[in-house]
Amino acid sequence: MIKTIEKYPLATICIVIVLMLIVNLNIPAVTIMEARNFITAREMINDNNWLLTTMNGEPRYQKPPLPTWFTAISGIIFGANNLIGLRLPAALMVLFLGVFIYYFSLKLQLTKRHSFRNSLIIITSFYVFAIINEAPWDIFAHGFMIAGLYYLFLFFKENTSVWKNALISGIFIGFSIMSKGPVSLFAVLLPFVISYSIVYKFKDFKTKIGHLIILFIASIIIGGWWFIYVRLQDPEAFLAIATKETGNWSSYNVKPFYYYWSFFTQSGLWTIPAFIGLLYPYLIKRVDNKKAYQFSFFWTISAVILLSLIPEKKARYLMPVLIPLAFNTGFYIQYLIKHFNNSKSKIDKIPAYFNFGLIALIAISIPFVLPFVLGDNFKEYIISYTLTSISTLTIGVLIILFLIKKDIKKVFYLTVTFIMVLFLFGLPIAENFTKNEAYNSINKLHKIELKNNISTYSVGSLTPELIWDYNGIIKDIYKNNTLVLPSENNFGLLVMNENNEEIISKLNNKYNLKLTETYNLNSGSKSKERLIRKFYIVSKK
Repeated sequence: MIKTIEKYPLATICIVIVLMLIVNLNIPAVTIMEARNFITAREMINDNNWLLTTMNGEPRYQKPPLPTWFTAISGIIFGANNLIGLRLPAALMVLFLGVFIYYFSLKLQLTKRHSFRNSLIIITSFYVFAIINEAPWDIFAHGFMIAGLYYLFLFFKENTSVWKNALISGIFIGFSIMSKGPVSLFAVLLPFVISYSIVYKFKDFKTKIGHLIILFIASIIIGGWWFIYVRLQDPEAFLAIATKETGNWSSYNVKPFYYYWSFFTQSGLWTIPAFIGLLYPYLIKRVDNKKAYQFSFFWTISAVILLSLIPEKKARYLMPVLIPLAFNTGFYIQYLIKHFNNSKSKIDKIPAYFNFGLIALIAISIPFVLPFVLGDNFKEYIISYTLTSISTLTIGVLIILFLIKKDIKKVFYLTVTFIMVLFLFGLPIAENFTKNEAYNSINKLHKIELKNNISTYSVGSLTPELIWDYNGIIKDIYKNNTLVLPSENNFGLLVMNENNEEIISKLNNKYNLKLTETYNLNSGSKSKERLIRKFYIVSKK
């Protein structure tokens, strides 16, 4: 079995992505970042706003539109409100990233099997697959950048097809800029260049300056034309948004310099191997390709240091670090596969036994823990529970057996299978945790509007999740502490709890207010006020 999957690495990567990410793509709830992308895509389709992008009818220039174009095209094919269709481009970008990690690894002169395992590590690292739900722009920006760096690496290392490599690299780097601005330039490209300069040096650089200029021009034209277009077409809104966004870098969500230094934990089940792979004095003596290991190590460390210099910090901003970290972790896994069986060193054995033994215990415990977690809803998820339990129990037992036999290769592939099984069979069970008796979709509001022949407005801006669920545009009539009432005699009004008394007191003299519904998009036991709105039918006295 292992020989077969190693013989067809790209086909295996595709199968893993389909089973792990695509089969249950509709299950996770829409997040705030997803909602922004989906709303903009929907308004592209409905209102033809492909260049001057909008959200809830207002300018939305915070992010370039390339990922949203992909989302909108998929929406046209599968339906503008089809979650699987809208999420498919981001899921396919994980596949795109995995494929380029494979080919990049080959160019680092790693074996096909080692390269294949690097690819599996990256696509099963926690924040790589989580980012497609939490911040779908990021996977596009960093995925395209890795493709650009693959060709940039060829440009630096080889003296054949120099023009082609320069141009293709510039195109992909431009696509990255068109996905999330200069973010990936700083978080992925710059650390790559720093590491390359340390390990491989820039040989024959003078002869390639002209080609590098073409690369630069291509990336700037492809990545920058939209910004120039919007700046010319809607300068006031563009400058206001740009000023706010750049201000956030130094004043919003500020964290200390050391905030990112647990970055290796973002790789999920690979946390311990990732940490061991970063122990340079330990691993540099054990790897076959020392230069490639040094390259991935300095790339990883440079990325973390550079990201740490930015005052604004969020856990998801670490996702680009997981890319060189996957290369780095792959060296440790490769060492274990080749030498674990013959090694007599406790330093080699204890971390591996602990890491994979812990994964085995987690896998074995799942069938016994899930019934308590599901409680009264156990029967509702009996099929998912059965498939999950049989799979995880089998995987856990096999991991222990192969650990005893010191066969780390099989243990590695079982770990990948464990992650895949959790998504394939276990993800439907996650719906049990998102049930909320108070949940009330705001999409139902359309029936009330139609019945009463009214339009609806909001007091304060609605959260993206509410706008997405509503499936339409709701204008905000309360800005700068001023309530600008619509001209209609009858209309609907959405009010947040914290504004409720103030707004009612302002309207009571001239209007009758009838509390009709409370819309609540909270899932599980959460009760975030930002996802709750009271709906009033308002009529003049």
